[in-house]
Amino acid sequence: MKKIVAIGPESTGKSTLCEQLAEHYQTVWVPEYARQYLVQHGMNYKYDDLLLIAKGQIDLEDSTVENHKSQITNSTSVFIDTDMYVMKVWCEFVFNKCHQFIIDQIVDRQYDLYLLCNIDLPWSSDPLREYPDVKQREILYRIYKDVLVNQSTPWIEISGSQHDRLQHAIDAINTFQNLTNH
Repeated sequence: MKKIVAIGPESTGKSTLCEQLAEHYQTVWVPEYARQYLVQHGMNYKYDDLLLIAKGQIDLEDSTVENHKSQITNSTSVFIDTDMYVMKVWCEFVFNKCHQFIIDQIVDRQYDLYLLCNIDLPWSSDPLREYPDVKQREILYRIYKDVLVNQSTPWIEISGSQHDRLQHAIDAINTFQNLTNH
């Protein structure tokens, strides 16, 4: 099983891309747990809430894989909207510190490919979103890109319209799978 993660700033089409890729490859995807948490608990989150969100994301990822074992084979990809790098960036951007648990999970959890979603889609207003300002979105995008440049898992940049993003991601995933299957 290949674990493919979509990361990037908010409102960059990560959820849509994961859902579309799961449909295309007839597999499962793991949504972002933070949305569920913030709907339930509100946007007045504290530093310790991010630890609960991180643990919820991991639990959601693990339970999704476990609950769909019969559908997932060695050649199947699972698409994941958000991982611990997103939690690390969030913690550090908002609170200038990060929970050790999140850092430990970054070290311990293995993924096969990252899809870095660019900020070139129009920002979509949503009560759970915090950064409509283009400058902040550019800063966050550069932080995510820096994170990926400085780790060893392959990654690709995803940009363009929703249709272009999907096609670009499919092409990259197919190339990646051909390379890793030989």
